[in-house]
Amino acid sequence: MGTTRTTEKRTDDETVPAQAAAAEEEKAEGAETAGAEAESAEPEAVKEAGAAGQDDDNGEDGLGDDGEGTAPAPPATGVAAGAGAVVAAGLGLASVTGTWLGTLMAERQTLLGQIKLQTGKATDQIATVYGTPWHTTALVNGVFAVLAAIVAAVVLTRPRAPWVRAVAWAGLALAVLGILISAGMYLDLFGSLPSIPKGGGPGA
Repeated sequence: MGTTRTTEKRTDDETVPAQAAAAEEEKAEGAETAGAEAESAEPEAVKEAGAAGQDDDNGEDGLGDDGEGTAPAPPATGVAAGAGAVVAAGLGLASVTGTWLGTLMAERQTLLGQIKLQTGKATDQIATVYGTPWHTTALVNGVFAVLAAIVAAVVLTRPRAPWVRAVAWAGLALAVLGILISAGMYLDLFGSLPSIPKGGGPGA
């Protein structure tokens, strides 16, 4: 009896450490497996995070994978566009206020009219000396107005900077006003030519 109990006790003492060692080995294997899975999952997480960051960058920059942006392109702000807008505004203002070229052409027509009167090639003194220079001035101003309208229209056909569009619109408005004034001058809408009343001579 005593021997049997002693043997069983020894067997139990030997079994318990073996079971404990086996349990520790299983725990170690589980830890190694979990570590390997964590290491394999970490690159995937890093890849996903990198892809998400790239998508965020693409969304902020407005660029996709193919390089095409969804954001509207900034308006063109070239020097030529700004210069064209300023030229259109200058031409439009000149068509309204008059130009040195118009004054010079009017004086030339006045001189030609006086020569015609002295040589007897013209009979209507008022129309020759006054009406023709007036109409010449209107034609010159009208040409400047048309040029201003053309330049402003060319500038406004494409997207431009806000200040360029503002100056171009101002030039176009002045051009339209200059065309109306020139047409009124040429057609004598603002006032007809003076005329000498019939039978109103001296001693009548």
